Amino acid sequence: MPDDLWERIEPLLPRKERRFRYPGRLPVPDRQVLCGILYVLHTDIQWEHLPKELGFGSGMTCWRRLRDWNEAGVWQRLHETLLAELNAQHGSTGPAAWLTPRTSGL
Repeated sequence: MPDDLWERIEPLLPRKERRFRYPGRLPVPDRQVLCGILYVLHTDIQWEHLPKELGFGSGMTCWRRLRDWNEAGVWQRLHETLLAELNAQHGSTGPAAWLTPRTSGL
């Protein structure tokens, strides 16, 4: 994943504080998990078949993080953020304007 894309995505992800007592294992970094999620969605493999050798964590870890991020509204915020950037670059007449839902004048 390119660094510039990650810099846009990272602030949108919810922070989860580690427990002080019995903290358990260190969590897999969000960037690696996101790459695992994208790999599964791109290749259309089952979560449990995600190769651990790729360094994305387990398929279950990626699936849980996808679920948590979905519940936290990460994908909607990411969509809105990237769409706003496209609209700013191309103005309201560019292709991104076609994807922006109209809220007035209906």
